[in-house]
Amino acid sequence: MKILNYVMAAAFLFSVIVQFNDPDPLLWMLIYGLAGAACVLAIGNRGSWIFPAAIGLVALVWALTLASNVIGKVAFGDLFEAFEMKDERVEVAREFGGLLIIAFWMAVLVFDARRRKKAG
Repeated sequence: MKILNYVMAAAFLFSVIVQFNDPDPLLWMLIYGLAGAACVLAIGNRGSWIFPAAIGLVALVWALTLASNVIGKVAFGDLFEAFEMKDERVEVAREFGGLLIIAFWMAVLVFDARRRKKAG
């Protein structure tokens, strides 16, 4: 689990860095940065499950606000055709996907923290 957290922390840090050229970078840098911080805390067995739960909940709710603009409107393959912004629909779909990744990994951290608390 520790190795996976290193990988995810690096991925979230990379995501913070690539937001510098985004039209609205601050909120995206914040959510990815907080997700990365949750991974770092999990690596050191620090913090509680509440921190990743809060981040995951915010990411999930945010993703749900974007869902109607993405589901059934953007082909999965369009997300990977080019790394630059292809069009607004693809950009929103990528943001949606990033938020789902954050929500999923924060759920993993919550379940792992709860499991460790019961075992320890």
